[in-house]
Amino acid sequence: MAEAGIGVDIVEIARMEQILRRTPSFAQRMFTDEERAYCEASARPAAHYACRFAAREAVLKALGTGFAKGIGRKDVSVSRDASGRPSVVLANRALEIAQDQGIVEVALSLSFTNELAVANAMTITEDARPQAKEKPEDERQRLARSFKEARSVLDELERVQDNELMAISGETTIEHGGVYETGSQL
Repeated sequence: MAEAGIGVDIVEIARMEQILRRTPSFAQRMFTDEERAYCEASARPAAHYACRFAAREAVLKALGTGFAKGIGRKDVSVSRDASGRPSVVLANRALEIAQDQGIVEVALSLSFTNELAVANAMTITEDARPQAKEKPEDERQRLARSFKEARSVLDELERVQDNELMAISGETTIEHGGVYETGSQL
């Protein structure tokens, strides 16, 4: 059965700033080394931390677990692919649960404004994964296909015409494995 789970979470950036200021160890406990390096290198670290925290919550909602069933703080994290797009990294118990559910992909979208960080996550099973569309036929391919179809129709018309002419002239045609033999009737 095709399944996809969806999770959304919003975090106030000002609240994340307060937490980071009051409890400096929070970033160390909650985020991976990679996440901390990325956030600290940005112009607005608290906004990026807020996005990553929202991402954890959104992913866990999409998994249907929240921070329960033995899932640890760093079992869900955010990395970036080669193009810079955020991607979900599952580890430990979160990864086990995803595998048990047949999840093959977690799609993630992160956004923030001056005040809010938003994360949307979707867990996808193989059956629910969108299939790649066939590449559209180019003009040359369309023309070649059209000529093949026309040739096929012409060949069929020619065969029917030959059979009609033979029937009128009294000849018979017998097919033997794709080979036609023609003879006169006596």
